[in-house]
Amino acid sequence: MGANATTFVPAYVAGEVLTAADLSVTNSGIPVFADATARDAAFGGTGEKVLAEGQYAYLESTNVTQFYDGSSWQNINSGGLVRVGGGTLSGAATTISNIFSATYDAYKIVFTNLSFSATGWATFKFGASTTGYYAGGPSVLYSSTTDNNYNLNNAALITNFVYSASTTGSTIMEVQNPFLTVKTGFQFPNMQFATNATGGYFSGFLNDATSYTAFTITAPSGTLTGTVNVYGYALS
Repeated sequence: MGANATTFVPAYVAGEVLTAADLSVTNSGIPVFADATARDAAFGGTGEKVLAEGQYAYLESTNVTQFYDGSSWQNINSGGLVRVGGGTLSGAATTISNIFSATYDAYKIVFTNLSFSATGWATFKFGASTTGYYAGGPSVLYSSTTDNNYNLNNAALITNFVYSASTTGSTIMEVQNPFLTVKTGFQFPNMQFATNATGGYFSGFLNDATSYTAFTITAPSGTLTGTVNVYGYALS
């Protein structure tokens, strides 16, 4: 936690003697928390304020200021994208956990300097889902005029997500409603980072009503490198 982070928001009673630590918390302005879990644990306990409409909080984990509207926490912003997390890709597969929540309905996932130590297609899936992916779209081999159709029909994951031949590239993915208990939509450019590159754009959905909080990208073999950043589309 940072120097200003706190783990509780005190509620004082008449006649109580305040310590230097009490005054430090009281005079710090908007309370600062390491993450949403620490924020939620700081209200309603013994000697703590009861969470009520109008309360403010700052989260170090996502660098956002929030207010409580009486039923849920809302980010203070004027719309646009808000970074909610990410990480470094490594090993045969990387899972980004606790990234989707009720705060946002739609997300942009940005992969930067993505590559594998072996040639082939990386795959993508939400949470522990094992079936129900549907998608379609054309792909074009840039070195010729050949068009190819790529589709998923009740697949176990998103195949042909990104191809690499020990080279480096970047790509994005758009996701809708991963946290809600409805079908999750997705769109992504089908990218091949090689001498004879393939490009296309695909859209589809995961045909279940499961709430997902994580996703996993897996290398065809060998190890992953690169970074991933996830942004939520602000609702207002």
